[in-house]
Amino acid sequence: MQVLQSAHKTQEDATKEDLLSIISDKYCRSILEAVMDKPKSATEITAETGTPISTVYRRLQTLQDNKLLQISGMISDDGKRLFLYRSKIRGIKSNYNDGQVEVELILNNN
Repeated sequence: MQVLQSAHKTQEDATKEDLLSIISDKYCRSILEAVMDKPKSATEITAETGTPISTVYRRLQTLQDNKLLQISGMISDDGKRLFLYRSKIRGIKSNYNDGQVEVELILNNN
């Protein structure tokens, strides 16, 4: 049985450039992969990916600025606010043909 995936084509050139930059960054890719199926905190992402916490926070901000993350919050047992991050996308497809760049987001329907 084949599952249909929702997709969204990006039209703005600046957005295309940003998305291509994000997908070429190994830390952004590892964060997106880590939070694909289940929301996780920055600390959990660091533990799972081995990426330094400061790098995780910087890349989370980049992903958030480009609207690729769903963010939810909760209060931990010790009363601290905790943010959980989840990927809004499952993938990015890009195509360069005859001087034209196409970028398509494969949405995360989980």
